[in-house]
Amino acid sequence: MTGLVSTVPPGLLAAGFIGTWDTDVAAGRSVLDAGAAALLAGNADLAGQPIPMEVALGRTHPDDRGWVFERIRRARSTGGPFSAEFRILTETGGIRWILNRGSLTPDADGRMRGRGAYIDTTDSHPDLFMPAAGITVPEADPLIAAADRSLEAHAAIARSGREDLRELSELLLAGIGRTLAQRWRG
Repeated sequence: MTGLVSTVPPGLLAAGFIGTWDTDVAAGRSVLDAGAAALLAGNADLAGQPIPMEVALGRTHPDDRGWVFERIRRARSTGGPFSAEFRILTETGGIRWILNRGSLTPDADGRMRGRGAYIDTTDSHPDLFMPAAGITVPEADPLIAAADRSLEAHAAIARSGREDLRELSELLLAGIGRTLAQRWRG
């Protein structure tokens, strides 16, 4: 797995971008960048290290943990696009809403790999205790297709080492994620 440790520009943080994930499905391990490791695992020092899902998503709200983990397991077995919006508990006991979007596809060696991003959508939730289940995604939605292609482009750009382009792709992902989150919240 390639390390995804990075520093997120302040503009992306303001847009809700948290960070990225890269999963080796066969190994059952994910690599988070610094932003994702700090907020979702509760430990920024885990950034760039292969860790199990239970650690990577250690701050998932207890009421969401079961269905989120089951949805991830299902996506890991079937591949394809992945989307879930769920709550996490912050280190101070607050609640944040997180949109996790990504895609799981075979790599050049045929091993299932997943890559995606986390976006904080808390500000689009007027009631912090709104149930997370029941979000439906239209199959022919062009923004869903754009998100999937953008995630693929982001992964390729990250491998290229071009920091300027990586930041732009993160901005695009953040914009698409926010638009989808606002749409789902009506």
